[in-house]
Amino acid sequence: MTALEVKQQQPSLYLEVCSQNEEPRLPLHTSIVLFLLSYCECKSFKVFLVSSKPNSSKSLSSQLPVSLDVSDIQPEGLPPLVHGCRLPAVLDETRSLCRAGLAVVLRHIINKTIETDPSRNDVLALLGFKKTCLKACAEVSKWTRLCEIGIPSAVEEHLRNPTNQYQQLPLSILTLERRLAEPVKVHNDDKIRRQKLQEQRQNEKNESTEGQGNLDSESGQSPRVCDGLELRAALSKLSVDSVPALTTRENSEIRKVKTTDLPPLEHVFAEGLYFTLTDVVLLPCIYQYLCSLQTHAASTLHQLSHILRWYIRVQEVPGVLRAAKACGLLLSNPLVPTSSLSEPSAEDSPANLLVEEEGQEMTTQIPFVGGPRPTITKLKENGIESVFAPHPCPSWTLPWDSLPGAINPTEGKMSNIRAVRKMQQLNNLVAMVTELARPGYTIVDFCSGTGHVGIALAHTLPDCQVILIENKEESLVRAQSRSAELGLKNIGFIQANLDYFTGPFQIGVALHACGVATDMVMEHCIQAGAAFVISPCCYGFIQNAVKFRFPKSKRFEETLTYKEHMILCRFADQTAVQLPPERRLIGKQCMGLVDLDRSWAAETHGYSVRVMTMEPESCSPKNNMLVGRPAQRSGHEVIAEVEAPVHN
Repeated sequence: MTALEVKQQQPSLYLEVCSQNEEPRLPLHTSIVLFLLSYCECKSFKVFLVSSKPNSSKSLSSQLPVSLDVSDIQPEGLPPLVHGCRLPAVLDETRSLCRAGLAVVLRHIINKTIETDPSRNDVLALLGFKKTCLKACAEVSKWTRLCEIGIPSAVEEHLRNPTNQYQQLPLSILTLERRLAEPVKVHNDDKIRRQKLQEQRQNEKNESTEGQGNLDSESGQSPRVCDGLELRAALSKLSVDSVPALTTRENSEIRKVKTTDLPPLEHVFAEGLYFTLTDVVLLPCIYQYLCSLQTHAASTLHQLSHILRWYIRVQEVPGVLRAAKACGLLLSNPLVPTSSLSEPSAEDSPANLLVEEEGQEMTTQIPFVGGPRPTITKLKENGIESVFAPHPCPSWTLPWDSLPGAINPTEGKMSNIRAVRKMQQLNNLVAMVTELARPGYTIVDFCSGTGHVGIALAHTLPDCQVILIENKEESLVRAQSRSAELGLKNIGFIQANLDYFTGPFQIGVALHACGVATDMVMEHCIQAGAAFVISPCCYGFIQNAVKFRFPKSKRFEETLTYKEHMILCRFADQTAVQLPPERRLIGKQCMGLVDLDRSWAAETHGYSVRVMTMEPESCSPKNNMLVGRPAQRSGHEVIAEVEAPVHN
């Protein structure tokens, strides 16, 4: 195999380059990816810098690890799947699977590193407890949103105008400051807390060690913060030979102390005791921010005492200084007054400003009291009742007996009864999409899972391009394998959160999009001017989120409170077959009302929306289907309502 063939088999990593004062510059998301590549010593990717100006890699060579194979590419030269996504993005060797978005790409780099060298336990540890670090998507996880979007965006905004004398510390930075000030809860922390208590009592007997944590008053520099039990526990997990192991057994006096009386654990790293991917994301951001503050607003550093402590501790992690230097990040401890690293008082802490503001970002689940009947009655008195449109083609079915086995759900790991119901669900969605589709359309299967809907559509509509979007890598890899078995050429796969897909499309489809995922898919379709066919699910998970407030439509908002809407959502989940018929009927009414609110909200954007029931009703306890058509699509006339079933 030639060197060229080996290179072509490598996955391609695409990183954005922006410009400032006509000069190329690496945005923070790109710097973060490069830092992780350097930390992992990963050489599995062919790296492309995406810039409208040629030879950006030469201008930025001091910020590019020399071990990487880096080339330049212009936006118009990007592969189609990558062109439809926000960067960073990775295109796999088959050129049919794209991974997009910061957290998804970073986690993939870690997995590739471990795949190449299974001995890299330090890299595996970056994924955190149960390998879930930054796994939850930013649309629903406030923590992922803060790290992946909030802090990088705030620092980028600050760097664009660092000398603004009226500029306040960003809310996202203050949120991190408050988070680092909170006690840590980690798995099985009882043992570490008892060891901490034992050390505290030992130190009380040894007054000579007092004062070692202060700054060196002569040099003004921060010392290595390496003497706390928490940091020693964290570094010992990274197998650092120079760090002494923790005591394995406490004395009997310590063992008798109640858990509630044990001292809390202090934050060492962003997610608690251990160095994780979150710290990798934050380090280039905080480095840039602190450098700018020290140059333009050094007086504000005293408000960030916990972030400064974290920043010093991160530099203790083996490999961090090496990786940072390779990326042109010259880490050093900020020159700040001694008092800056002391604990701030409760009154002075800027993080206290966050309690009310941050609480407005994500509303917690409200406890439910009573049943849905008063809410349904209130809506009825205001002329609002659930109405289901007739199904235009209730008997339509895919030719299951003649379809390849890889399309049939019975080929997967599910019971025969569930497989039959899945086939019935697919009949409904494919029928509705076929009703809307035209040759040359792009159809996106959101929350695609292992690809039941998207693969059936790609086979049924060979003149359309189908893209499957899914956050879970295992599911998407399985879908890709099924597609390869079928030899489908009109299908692509994207592992990403919905926000990272920006490409044009004409129809969006989702089967059993859980909770607010239905609302996220509808919003994405509306922004693209695309039709949608969506089967909602998990109504009980619906709640106010970063992007959505419920009720959504004006009429519902004028009639119901948020709590009353949540009652509808909670009881909309009570449609399981084992429940009494009367309760299932009420659940179906609640489903219809929640989806009526959604449909009216979409109609304010010029959509015509039908809420209907899948046939047969027994195909799923969650058998609603929302079919929406936009008023306009790419200059074409409105598609008329179909009066007869298609493809009999």
